[in-house]
Order: sequence, then C-alpha cells, then structure tokens
Amino acid sequence: MRILLDTSYVYDLMETRGKFSDGERRFFAEQEAQLYVSAVSIREMRLKYRTRHPSGDRKSPFDPNDVVTMVEGQKMTILPMTMQHAARRLKIPIAHKDPFDEILLVQAQEEGLKLLTMDRQLMGHPLAITV
Repeated sequence: MRILLDTSYVYDLMETRGKFSDGERRFFAEQEAQLYVSAVSIREMRLKYRTRHPSGDRKSPFDPNDVVTMVEGQKMTILPMTMQHAARRLKIPIAHKDPFDEILLVQAQEEGLKLLTMDRQLMGHPLAITV
C-alpha cells in the first residue's frame, strides 16, 4: 500500500525522532507500505514555524529543514505538488475548508495513495485511513 502521511503524522515523527509505534510498524509491514511525505506538509510546517502564538512561541517547534532531513533519513518519498494537483478538484469533498487537508487528499486521489491521518474531520473519507 502506498501511504501519504498527514502533516500531523510528520509532527509526531519529529517528536519521536523518526520512530513509529509498534502498532504502526506492524501495520506498515502487513501492508508492505511505501511511505510518502508531501511538499505540501513541509510548506504547512514552514508557515506554522514562522508564525507565533500571542505568547511568542512558534506555532510549530520544528524547523522544516530538519523535517526534510528526517524524512530523507527514513527512506520516505517526498511527493512534490504539481500543477495537476493544484488544478484538480477533490472528487469526494470534505466538509471543512482546510486547504492543506484538501490538497493532501487531492494528491492521494491523483497518485493512488491513502492518507494516513489522526484528524477526526477526515476520518470516514474514502481516501483516509487510520492505524
């Protein structure tokens, strides 16, 4: 199975220093999973890294350059965003208006991937899976 990691999974990988849980590792092994990280997630992380909460803390603690290094070290495939991804509509729309969720699902749709997510708003979408 070809799996696109939602941005929240990429955050979790950064927090756990690139380590998946035992359950996730078993799932990936059973599915003979090929893992992908979208350039869209890296861009989302960049936007959050440069913005701050009213407290002054960054909205993302991870420098996106460090994220790219971690992804490359895990032998995951980085999925670029193409003009076709930008132009396509999501065949089965989502109820909320998060543009990052939508483009990740479009990429999954167009590339024959499943989006691995923990986002409750995406659960139940035919392109989304959870572990």
